[in-house]
Amino acid sequence: MTVENAAMFLANSILIGAGFCIVFIVTIVINNLLHKYWKPVRIFSKDSWHFNPPHRFVTEQELKEMGKELDPEWGQIRPVDPAEKTNNQK
Repeated sequence: MTVENAAMFLANSILIGAGFCIVFIVTIVINNLLHKYWKPVRIFSKDSWHFNPPHRFVTEQELKEMGKELDPEWGQIRPVDPAEKTNNQK
Protein backbone atom coordinates (compact mmCIF):
# COMPACT_ATOMS: atom_id res chain seq x y z
CA MET A 1 0.00 0.00 0.00
CA THR A 2 1.43 3.33 -0.99
CA VAL A 3 1.20 6.58 0.89
CA GLU A 4 -1.33 7.90 -1.61
CA ASN A 5 -3.61 4.88 -1.10
CA ALA A 6 -3.33 5.13 2.68
CA ALA A 7 -4.15 8.85 2.58
CA MET A 8 -7.13 8.20 0.31
CA PHE A 9 -8.37 5.42 2.63
CA LEU A 10 -8.09 7.72 5.68
CA ALA A 11 -9.88 10.58 3.93
CA ASN A 12 -12.66 8.30 2.72
CA SER A 13 -13.11 6.79 6.18
CA ILE A 14 -13.39 10.24 7.74
CA LEU A 15 -15.87 11.41 5.08
CA ILE A 16 -18.04 8.30 5.41
CA GLY A 17 -18.11 8.67 9.20
CA ALA A 18 -19.03 12.35 8.86
CA GLY A 19 -21.77 11.41 6.37
CA PHE A 20 -23.28 8.92 8.80
CA CYS A 21 -23.20 11.55 11.56
CA ILE A 22 -24.96 14.07 9.31
CA VAL A 23 -27.66 11.55 8.36
CA PHE A 24 -28.18 10.71 12.04
CA ILE A 25 -28.43 14.39 13.03
CA VAL A 26 -30.86 15.17 10.18
CA THR A 27 -33.03 12.22 11.22
CA ILE A 28 -33.14 13.49 14.81
CA VAL A 29 -34.02 17.04 13.67
CA ILE A 30 -36.82 15.83 11.38
CA ASN A 31 -38.13 13.59 14.15
CA ASN A 32 -38.20 16.49 16.59
CA LEU A 33 -39.98 18.73 14.09
CA LEU A 34 -42.66 16.17 13.24
CA HIS A 35 -43.02 14.34 16.57
CA LYS A 36 -46.58 15.51 17.22
CA TYR A 37 -47.88 14.20 13.88
CA TRP A 38 -47.04 10.51 14.20
CA LYS A 39 -47.29 7.77 16.75
CA PRO A 40 -44.13 6.34 18.30
CA VAL A 41 -42.80 3.14 16.81
CA ARG A 42 -42.54 0.47 19.48
CA ILE A 43 -40.52 -2.46 18.20
CA PHE A 44 -39.42 -4.12 21.41
CA SER A 45 -42.51 -3.61 23.56
CA LYS A 46 -44.83 -6.41 24.60
CA ASP A 47 -47.79 -5.27 22.48
CA SER A 48 -45.84 -4.64 19.28
CA TRP A 49 -45.81 -8.29 18.25
CA HIS A 50 -49.61 -8.89 18.42
CA PHE A 51 -50.57 -9.01 14.77
CA ASN A 52 -54.07 -10.39 15.38
CA PRO A 53 -55.49 -8.77 18.51
CA PRO A 54 -58.41 -10.53 20.19
CA HIS A 55 -61.80 -9.54 18.83
CA ARG A 56 -64.29 -7.66 20.93
CA PHE A 57 -67.96 -8.13 20.14
CA VAL A 58 -70.60 -5.46 20.58
CA THR A 59 -72.90 -5.77 23.60
CA GLU A 60 -76.67 -5.34 23.55
CA GLN A 61 -76.32 -2.15 25.59
CA GLU A 62 -74.01 -0.66 22.96
CA LEU A 63 -76.45 -1.65 20.22
CA LYS A 64 -79.27 0.13 22.04
CA GLU A 65 -77.12 3.24 22.40
CA MET A 66 -76.52 3.20 18.63
CA GLY A 67 -80.24 2.80 17.92
CA LYS A 68 -79.95 -0.76 16.64
CA GLU A 69 -80.98 -4.16 17.90
CA LEU A 70 -80.11 -7.78 17.27
CA ASP A 71 -82.67 -9.58 15.12
CA PRO A 72 -83.44 -12.78 17.07
CA GLU A 73 -84.57 -14.65 13.96
CA TRP A 74 -81.48 -14.05 11.83
CA GLY A 75 -78.90 -13.03 14.38
CA GLN A 76 -78.09 -9.89 12.40
CA ILE A 77 -78.04 -6.27 13.46
CA ARG A 78 -80.86 -4.13 12.12
CA PRO A 79 -81.95 -0.54 12.81
CA VAL A 80 -84.71 -0.05 15.34
CA ASP A 81 -87.96 1.12 13.76
CA PRO A 82 -89.44 3.87 15.98
CA ALA A 83 -93.01 2.73 15.19
CA GLU A 84 -92.15 -0.84 16.12
CA LYS A 85 -90.53 0.38 19.31
CA THR A 86 -93.69 2.17 20.41
CA ASN A 87 -95.88 -0.83 19.47
CA ASN A 88 -93.73 -3.17 21.58
CA GLN A 89 -93.96 -0.88 24.59
CA LYS A 90 -97.80 -0.76 24.58
